[in-house]
Amino acid sequence: MNAQQAKAAAFRALHERPGAFIIANAWDAGSAKLLAAAGFEAIATTSLGFAATLGKIDGTVGRDDVLANCRQIAGATDLPVSADLENCFAREPRAAAALIPLAAATGLVGGSIEDAHENEVYDFNLAVERVHAAVEAARALPFPFVLTARAENFWQGRRDMEDTLRRLQAFERAGADVLFAPGIRTLDEIRTVCSSVGKPVNVVMSAADPSLTVAQLAAAGVKRISFGGALTRFALGAAMQAAREMQEQGSFRWLTTALPGAELKRLLGGG
Repeated sequence: MNAQQAKAAAFRALHERPGAFIIANAWDAGSAKLLAAAGFEAIATTSLGFAATLGKIDGTVGRDDVLANCRQIAGATDLPVSADLENCFAREPRAAAALIPLAAATGLVGGSIEDAHENEVYDFNLAVERVHAAVEAARALPFPFVLTARAENFWQGRRDMEDTLRRLQAFERAGADVLFAPGIRTLDEIRTVCSSVGKPVNVVMSAADPSLTVAQLAAAGVKRISFGGALTRFALGAAMQAAREMQEQGSFRWLTTALPGAELKRLLGGG
């Protein structure tokens, strides 16, 4: 078993064991190393977080740059890494599915496919065909790539639970390994989704009620918990707060809460 196969086996095992686990969203190699040092068992990329490092907004980064970021993150840690592959940078099913082997070649052991692009939620049949094609591409790989299928209704402002469940159930039948409806917020909504499908469900906390706990989410049926670009926004928010403190107050008190240089060096593997 090579290193990627071992990571894939470990990642799949996380989805099969009892309870829920947090998959930590990294935006670059450095954040991946810090999150691994914090004790997380798996890493996910974040399209919003990576775009921010380039000074761009989510959804505007090209495929090659995204794949290069995936390669850097996957190579930065021994943990399994799954990627936010957005809409797989194509509308037509076979063209979208062609991204899966390219993503796997960067060292990833999982990735997602969305049923929307920009402000358009794809037609139901097209959405299902895209997942089916992505599943075929994943199954052709020499290791068990974990494919996550996303129903984007709520994320796109279409709070249509009936259609969301219909899509997730169809994605499950098409062979997706993990199901995801970003934008659901309440515990009742989360329970409804989890009870309507038989595959592991991912919930992203950047959209859900932040008062919810891992224990509550696990009891509701959630298997995997992510936080999307929220940690990136938190880090950038702290940087903006420090910048404003300097500009508006002429103060440098924020330095007392900064991560010490020696500690950062240790976490990044510099001894």
